[in-house]
Amino acid sequence: MPNQRLSFKEMCARFDVTPRTLRYYEYIELLTPEKEGRSRYYRSRELARMTLILRGRKFGFSLEEIRQWLLIYDQMGTEAQYRTFIEEATNKLADLIEQRRQLDETISDLETLRETTRKLLPPE
Repeated sequence: MPNQRLSFKEMCARFDVTPRTLRYYEYIELLTPEKEGRSRYYRSRELARMTLILRGRKFGFSLEEIRQWLLIYDQMGTEAQYRTFIEEATNKLADLIEQRRQLDETISDLETLRETTRKLLPPE
């Protein structure tokens, strides 16, 4: 994998992202591909960064939070990045658990209201 080099089109296909998304990640400097003329090429570093970006997005982290993880890795290494991620993941889990609690409450309230309303109708 160290010598692997993907073109822009191959990178989009590998990660199932649109060209617009990939260009945006480059624009905001989350990715920095090698450039040869108008062509862009992505090596293992960019593939690893893209994997982290997509995982972070899947779990609801903002691009700014992801940018911070990448900066921490670049400046302080893997251990510091892991520690930061653990702290942020703990916070994200708490948020998701609260959202689930609120959603469960809303579902229960709606079910109750539906049944109450159904009882107001004459029998069929």
